[in-house]
Amino acid sequence: MKQILNTLYIMTQNSYLHLDHETLKVENDGQTKLQVPLHHIGAVVCFGDVMLSPQAMARCVEDGRAVVLLDRNGHFKARVEGPTSGNVLLRIAQHKAFSEPEITLSIARNIAAGKIQNTRSVTLRGARESEEEEDERILRKTAERLANCLQRLSLCKDLDSIRGIEGEAGRSYFESFDRMIKTDRETFQFTKRSRRPPLDPINALISFLYALLLNDCVASAEGVGLDPQIGFLHAVRPGRPALALDLMEEFRCILGDRIALTLINRQQITAKHFEERPGGAVYLNENGRKEVVVAYQKRKQEEVMHLIIKNKVPLGLVPHTQARILARFLRQDIEEYLPFLYH
Repeated sequence: MKQILNTLYIMTQNSYLHLDHETLKVENDGQTKLQVPLHHIGAVVCFGDVMLSPQAMARCVEDGRAVVLLDRNGHFKARVEGPTSGNVLLRIAQHKAFSEPEITLSIARNIAAGKIQNTRSVTLRGARESEEEEDERILRKTAERLANCLQRLSLCKDLDSIRGIEGEAGRSYFESFDRMIKTDRETFQFTKRSRRPPLDPINALISFLYALLLNDCVASAEGVGLDPQIGFLHAVRPGRPALALDLMEEFRCILGDRIALTLINRQQITAKHFEERPGGAVYLNENGRKEVVVAYQKRKQEEVMHLIIKNKVPLGLVPHTQARILARFLRQDIEEYLPFLYH
């Protein structure tokens, strides 16, 4: 099993990263702010105006350590990597599967089923933890609608139908999402999902977490040797990591929504952690981003039971595990791709 390594997130603007033998140093205003041994780092993610020395970037690439450049709000800008890893025969099998509708349908259906089932688990947990009877009633009603979506999913004969039910399930889930928020509902009022730009604090928080998760899913696909651009549930478009978005679906509510709810309900994230931009866009400020990244890294270390491999796995490794399971299916080592189910 692949060891879970830390992702180094650099958010302080005008920071400079450089190598000192086997250590990566982070400097700001001429002072060393952080020193980390290279062998402890799995990836480096830079937000905004952060500079890396050519030597540091080259060493990371040579070691298979991704360097990801995001803007201050977490929007993807670039990813620097070395030679493509993995067996080229796996990518050939992936491209072949993409051209066969029945295989695409099977993978897409199971990904959507995993997403809906995990979303339902989070919703039922929210219902059990509700402090108001009305909140519990509405959340349990949402769980019933999600169960209905799961039943209908098994009857789908084409990709558009699967995407339609997956979208319907997502809308049902988010319609009652704010019922799981227990504190400061005025600040974190959820009316609808908005992105690029997010228009309120709750959407800003969720979008930022999804950006972190997507980066991990791209790394998981590439780490196994899969092509992150060739997906099955998501439409393939230039520059879009469709397979990473596919892998991400099973984890949105686990490594995204649940963290957001915990941060809000424990008042670790409050109104002071956001800033509004011209045009109504709302983003996390620097303190808010730091708070979220710490919570995200901590959540990734938590172990969960993986029903397929019948072992406990850190949550941060589950996307990698699912990428390996997909690779086994594409190689025809197993009969179908089985999604991760959260309990």
